[in-house]
Amino acid sequence: MIMPNRSRGLRAGAVMAALAAALAMTVPLPAVAADSIRVATPYKATTLDPMRSASSGNLEIYGQLYARLLHRDPQTGELGPGLAERWDISPDGKIYTFHLRDATFSDGSPLTADDVAFSLERVRSDKESAYPAPLGAVESIRAADPKTVVVTLKSSFAPFLGNIEIWNMGVVSKGDVEKRGAEKAFAEAPLASGPYMAKEWKANERLVLAPNPHYWREGYPKSDAAVEFIEVASPETRVAMLKAGEADVVRGVQWTQIADLKATEGVDMRLEPSTTIYMVLLNSKREPFSNLQARQAAAHAVDNKAVTQAITQGFATAANTTLPGAIDFHDDEYPGIAHDPVKAKELLQASGMEGREVKILATSGAAEQQLALILQAQWQAVGLKPVITNVDTGAWGDATGKGDYDATATWWYNETSDPDLAVRWAVCGSCGSNSYNTFYANEKVDQLVEQGTTESDPAKRAEIYKQIQRITTEEVAQIPLYYAPNAVAYSTRLSGLKLTPALQWTFEDATLNP
Repeated sequence: MIMPNRSRGLRAGAVMAALAAALAMTVPLPAVAADSIRVATPYKATTLDPMRSASSGNLEIYGQLYARLLHRDPQTGELGPGLAERWDISPDGKIYTFHLRDATFSDGSPLTADDVAFSLERVRSDKESAYPAPLGAVESIRAADPKTVVVTLKSSFAPFLGNIEIWNMGVVSKGDVEKRGAEKAFAEAPLASGPYMAKEWKANERLVLAPNPHYWREGYPKSDAAVEFIEVASPETRVAMLKAGEADVVRGVQWTQIADLKATEGVDMRLEPSTTIYMVLLNSKREPFSNLQARQAAAHAVDNKAVTQAITQGFATAANTTLPGAIDFHDDEYPGIAHDPVKAKELLQASGMEGREVKILATSGAAEQQLALILQAQWQAVGLKPVITNVDTGAWGDATGKGDYDATATWWYNETSDPDLAVRWAVCGSCGSNSYNTFYANEKVDQLVEQGTTESDPAKRAEIYKQIQRITTEEVAQIPLYYAPNAVAYSTRLSGLKLTPALQWTFEDATLNP
């Protein structure tokens, strides 16, 4: 992820960069693999501690280093056994008992229920935890015996199993963290429980992973190749590396590069499913957008189908609700807010906000800059006075968090296919996110959010989330723009590799073609 998103609480900074250098200099390296899978990515690795960051360059790596209780099938999306070979749920839906398989860390030491309980508790309650929200329903976590973990919830919570499979739920070694301390344990050859272990880390340059010989899935990774994440800021350079055979995978392919890569021999250019949504945040805490009619006017003024075509060259899908199109219970039938400049002008006049200045924050990203200019033109045409203020990502996060802005175009994605985390993040006024810093609040929506977590009937849950989408779209909690796929280019010498909607790689399933 880039900064204007869900990167809550990244605290790695210079300390972790220094520790990365220490890893590269002081750790005895395993033998170099015969070949490697090289990923050219714009996203930086800043910490190998799965609790401490939610930024894209880190969370994509956590899934390689740390195994989780459950394992999501990358083909079907179904949840199945992971470190837990089976689990039981109490009749009232409040107690989950996980029975662990025999598994070890990358040094061969046993992985026990104490490690699992310790890892989950760090995410839930440690002050350094970047994203504790998925465990917000948990009352307690305990190791009943070396092979049994018991998680007790405050009340029944339908999304729980999906939540404990996301990127920050990986199991780390309790003994190692307590012995070396969290800083050293995740820099000086961190003990891995996943398919790969850290081999070499050069901050701001590359991270190299080697197959974990003690991984619980027998026969995995399928290839003995190392995996290299090479940090390359320039999208043109990343594509040039792929074409020259210096990279096997390119993350962050630009919309303007897709057609060329689709026509390039030896390249498999894919638009993979994602839960990413681009939208416009409107500050409901101050005028003009504290006024409902003014928000509705702003929404009707935006032609999101034309925006989608202009920004993504038609490779994304125009959004129709405030929630990502790929999540469960998305309301595909809802028509969305129509582009209607005449109605926008009427609503704006009725609101009394005609001629008001609108401060549009914009970061340096190409899409963000384009979107700011489009919003400026379309809002000016209906009677607002939009002014673009360019800021860096740090200032953007500070301003939006404080409500010191009127509008900004950005994006976010949902970690699971279940909509619970999405609604809590984007449209819930009482869930701790201030409805993604829009300060939108509707008591009925907040009640529906809670109902959605306790309802076990899928049909009834679908109706709940349909109501949430329709209310928040009509009240313009945000202005939906488009649903963006993950644009990733692969060398055809690879088989079995993909990036899942949860931003997790399937390197353990990947092989190199002869």
